[in-house]
Amino acid sequence: MNSWYTIRARDGGAEVLIYDEIGAYGVSAKGFLAELGALPDEAAIDLRLNSPGGSVFDAVAIHNALGRHAGTVTVWIDGIAASAASYIAMAGDEIVMPENAFLMIHDPSGLVMGTAADMRDMAGTLDKIAGSMLRGYAARSGKPEDEIAVLMAAETWFGAAEALEAGLATRLAEPVRIAASFDIAQFRNAPPALVEAVESEAPGATSEPADIVADAHDAAANAAPASTSDDVADPDVTPDPEGSPQPGPHVPGRNMLPNPVAAATTAPDATAIRAEAIAHARAVIDLCRLAGQPQMAGRFLEEDASLEAVRAALLDAKAEAAPEIAPHHAQPGRSAATRPWGDVIARTFKLKG
Repeated sequence: MNSWYTIRARDGGAEVLIYDEIGAYGVSAKGFLAELGALPDEAAIDLRLNSPGGSVFDAVAIHNALGRHAGTVTVWIDGIAASAASYIAMAGDEIVMPENAFLMIHDPSGLVMGTAADMRDMAGTLDKIAGSMLRGYAARSGKPEDEIAVLMAAETWFGAAEALEAGLATRLAEPVRIAASFDIAQFRNAPPALVEAVESEAPGATSEPADIVADAHDAAANAAPASTSDDVADPDVTPDPEGSPQPGPHVPGRNMLPNPVAAATTAPDATAIRAEAIAHARAVIDLCRLAGQPQMAGRFLEEDASLEAVRAALLDAKAEAAPEIAPHHAQPGRSAATRPWGDVIARTFKLKG
């Protein structure tokens, strides 16, 4: 079975790699925590991250487990630590970012289907998770919680130098090759430099951990003396507005507008094609999330399926897997008021446009 993490022993400690979406492939953090707990208490851990995030519940559990570990935990961001992955990074005694790496923080989001009480319960749960993450980022950065809350609400991306200045990293390293098997288009405010770096690797790229880890090890060996968070004169200095992205608010389920990411030298046709592709990918992801089938988005994108084909496939999946909805208590036979899931989802899609 595929897994989003690897834990392997090495001399004097262990190397932990998270190079995919946290909680992907139906693998929860339970196995991760079991393997982590089997390590000697004093073992030094090198945690290498290149992840778009994933299950925030798993991320909180991993963050807490790493925080309890007695040995030194050094986090290496080998490309991207976004969303839930960035929260895991905060558990490191040291957080090392290559100069071309990125870190992103935002409010957690979730999907629920049910009664108004179910939805209020989910909202309360998300508030609690957001509060926990907020305290983690604030404790690491030394910034007030209300300032971190604003950054989270805006889906804020930090380059390595910006993360260091903000107190979310402790040391810079030499640049490494960025490769990612995940879809950057799922993020509304992904920096143009990151989008272009990932796209430039796409045709023949591989995100095999061994390749990127080798690059990162080489970069660390050639790096100048460590620049730590102690070098920052004022821990409350905010990132330079001219050097950091200026994102808009992150609204889950509505990130379907094109995000122009082409460089000034890119031909106009290429810009339009790229924007259209990103908009299409976001629309596919949003449809899958709305239908409660986020795992199907990757297949649709690989097949370059049209939105109509995606809607049809999601309707078929729901019709086969879900029971019918009846307005009152179940009665013998089929009620005329019974509404199949397919009709409900179809009407929802229509209302969402």
